[in-house]
Amino acid sequence: MSDRITKRILLIDDSEDDILLTLRSFKKNNILVDIDLARNGVEALEYLFGKGEDREEQRRELPALILLDIKLPRLNGLEVLAEIRKNPKTKLIPVVILTTSKEESDMIRSYHLGVNSYVRKPVNFDEFSEVVKQLGLYWLLLNQSTSEE
Repeated sequence: MSDRITKRILLIDDSEDDILLTLRSFKKNNILVDIDLARNGVEALEYLFGKGEDREEQRRELPALILLDIKLPRLNGLEVLAEIRKNPKTKLIPVVILTTSKEESDMIRSYHLGVNSYVRKPVNFDEFSEVVKQLGLYWLLLNQSTSEE
């Protein structure tokens, strides 16, 4: 059995292509993490907080990093971000917006809501892979998190 501690990422994205690119990029760069998926905003909040009356009991291990798209069905990424920041158990988890949105208003609103980083997805796989590598290295290896997490 390995002594290696595996960190968990929550990837919130509804694009199957972007999900596959992200998973391939982590693998290509040998960033060993457990990646859980949520394909819409409601699913993401259920993952983080559970469902119904037993919400706390159902909650899973919290991720070390959340990669969040803005344009999601059911509940958009900015609404998800607002809920993450409102909850004392999740407010300190690093959240990186990873999106194709070029709207400056999305970026401004993201930072007002407390996002840690806002990254536009490159179209080219090699560029995208490099972005994922840098995100993984910084947020999972170099960044110092608080003991409150």
